[in-house]
Amino acid sequence: MAVPQVRVSKSRKGKRRSHHHKKPVGVQYCPQCSEPVMPHRVCERCGFYQGRSVLVITDEAQGK
Repeated sequence: MAVPQVRVSKSRKGKRRSHHHKKPVGVQYCPQCSEPVMPHRVCERCGFYQGRSVLVITDEAQGK
Protein backbone atom coordinates (compact mmCIF):
# COMPACT_ATOMS: atom_id res chain seq x y z
CA MET A 1 0.00 0.00 0.00
CA ALA A 2 1.25 3.46 -0.88
CA VAL A 3 1.71 5.44 2.31
CA PRO A 4 3.63 8.74 2.38
CA GLN A 5 6.72 8.57 4.59
CA VAL A 6 6.79 12.33 5.27
CA ARG A 7 3.91 14.77 5.39
CA VAL A 8 3.75 17.23 2.48
CA SER A 9 3.84 20.79 3.76
CA LYS A 10 1.25 23.42 2.84
CA SER A 11 3.77 25.41 0.84
CA ARG A 12 4.94 22.41 -1.18
CA LYS A 13 1.33 21.42 -1.85
CA GLY A 14 0.55 25.00 -2.91
CA LYS A 15 3.54 25.12 -5.27
CA ARG A 16 2.39 21.93 -6.95
CA ARG A 17 -1.14 23.27 -7.36
CA SER A 18 -0.10 26.72 -8.56
CA HIS A 19 -1.13 25.98 -12.17
CA HIS A 20 -4.53 24.51 -11.33
CA HIS A 21 -6.36 27.84 -11.44
CA LYS A 22 -9.09 28.63 -13.96
CA LYS A 23 -8.17 30.75 -16.95
CA PRO A 24 -10.44 33.62 -18.05
CA VAL A 25 -12.69 33.04 -21.04
CA GLY A 26 -11.51 34.83 -24.17
CA VAL A 27 -14.18 37.00 -25.78
CA GLN A 28 -13.87 38.38 -29.27
CA TYR A 29 -16.05 40.88 -31.10
CA CYS A 30 -17.82 40.26 -34.39
CA PRO A 31 -16.37 42.43 -37.19
CA GLN A 32 -19.84 42.85 -38.77
CA CYS A 33 -22.03 43.85 -35.83
CA SER A 34 -19.43 44.29 -33.03
CA GLU A 35 -21.27 41.97 -30.63
CA PRO A 36 -19.24 39.84 -28.20
CA VAL A 37 -18.78 36.31 -29.58
CA MET A 38 -17.00 33.26 -28.20
CA PRO A 39 -13.99 32.23 -30.33
CA HIS A 40 -14.59 29.75 -33.17
CA ARG A 41 -18.36 30.19 -33.10
CA VAL A 42 -20.91 31.76 -35.43
CA CYS A 43 -22.24 35.15 -34.39
CA GLU A 44 -25.80 34.64 -33.16
CA ARG A 45 -26.87 38.15 -34.08
CA CYS A 46 -25.74 38.44 -37.71
CA GLY A 47 -24.77 34.85 -38.65
CA PHE A 48 -21.22 35.64 -39.80
CA TYR A 49 -18.18 33.42 -39.25
CA GLN A 50 -14.68 34.19 -40.55
CA GLY A 51 -15.85 36.98 -42.83
CA ARG A 52 -18.67 35.13 -44.58
CA SER A 53 -22.37 34.62 -43.97
CA VAL A 54 -23.01 31.13 -42.61
CA LEU A 55 -26.52 31.48 -41.18
CA VAL A 56 -29.47 33.38 -42.55
CA ILE A 57 -30.91 35.40 -39.69
CA THR A 58 -34.39 36.88 -40.15
CA ASP A 59 -35.58 40.13 -38.58
CA GLU A 60 -37.93 38.21 -36.27
CA ALA A 61 -35.02 36.19 -34.85
CA GLN A 62 -33.00 39.36 -34.18
CA GLY A 63 -35.87 40.88 -32.20
CA LYS A 64 -36.38 43.89 -34.44
